[in-house]
Amino acid sequence: MDLAIKDVQRHVGKFIATIIGVGMLMAIVLIMNGIYQGNTSDGVWLIDNTATDLWVVERGRGGPFNEQSRIDEESWRSVAAISGVAKASPFISYTVQRHVAGRAQHFTIIGYDVFGGLGGPGRIVAGRPISQAHYEVVADMKIGLRLGEMLRLGVHDYTVVGLTRKAVDAAGNSLLYLSLPDAQEVLYDQDNRARDRERSAETERLLRAGYTPAESQRLLPLFSGGGGTINAVLVKLQPGASTQRVVSDIERWLYLSVYTTDQQRVLMIEGKLKKMAAILGLFRLLLVIVSLVIIALLIYVLTVEKIKAIATLKLIGASNGIIVRLILEQSIVLTVSSFIFAWVVVQLTYDHFPRTLVLLPHETLASFIIFFIGGMASSLVGIVHALRTPPSLALGG
Repeated sequence: MDLAIKDVQRHVGKFIATIIGVGMLMAIVLIMNGIYQGNTSDGVWLIDNTATDLWVVERGRGGPFNEQSRIDEESWRSVAAISGVAKASPFISYTVQRHVAGRAQHFTIIGYDVFGGLGGPGRIVAGRPISQAHYEVVADMKIGLRLGEMLRLGVHDYTVVGLTRKAVDAAGNSLLYLSLPDAQEVLYDQDNRARDRERSAETERLLRAGYTPAESQRLLPLFSGGGGTINAVLVKLQPGASTQRVVSDIERWLYLSVYTTDQQRVLMIEGKLKKMAAILGLFRLLLVIVSLVIIALLIYVLTVEKIKAIATLKLIGASNGIIVRLILEQSIVLTVSSFIFAWVVVQLTYDHFPRTLVLLPHETLASFIIFFIGGMASSLVGIVHALRTPPSLALGG
């Protein structure tokens, strides 16, 4: 007779409730593992999924993602003229909040040269890339837009022609791709009323400075906000070209900073992502410790609840091996069943989290091993208590 199985069958409701409770705790640990890895995955997603060899940014900046970078739009032509450069393309990226798909949303707009330039969406799962200079958009599915739907940005309507999946920026915000001029217009242009107020204010300043009304009207375009800046120039090198030489030429002749894709990843991981990774790592460690303590307490409580039954076993001559097997088997069943329940819960729900969860198999296995060893170690406390129980306790002593 297997006493552990018999005891579980006798208290099946309580045992299932315990498995669910411990399993939910383990699920939180697995989710925290996914958030920890997802933080890094989101942080470098755009870098890894932009097909470029070099990132040219404002001098001394770590941009365009780790730090804000602004350079003249025409800089890409100068970069393209550098020996060893096969292609150079302007690139702009910024975060906005708009009312989209029936709710206020935070997302990042990517502007790029849609006619053969670099920086466009690399994984379109429905529809097509942008093929016109204006009023077309490719959006991530998480934004909630559908193919053919119209999206209002600024003073114009844009047609959704393509959809991507899991395209995010460093903060986990979904990406929305526009042509470069459209992205600049959305960033810099105002609606008609705001534009009229600004023009009136500029006209007043010019009149107070002594210009005539006619002169003021001619000067107004010089004061209007324009889209003459970009965040970076993306560079594709010619086959066999020396990366170091091209970088050196751009930095020396154009007075700009240049980073390879690997350097951009390091900048992000050691910069914007570092503090958040440390915080998430600390929370993950604390959750594991708390989970192990709770599991130890539960196993001890389960042992104490049947201490009189254990005393009875001793009274009728049961060996210590039978008692140790009873506690160990229940600990193993509780730990393994709870982890399986946690894994199933996470698999069914991880797609619905607002941040990307990256569940690495080796981390999941490591978590299982930690919980399993923790459960076995916790059972030792119950075993010691059970072995010290006198048989007389069965008689009320």
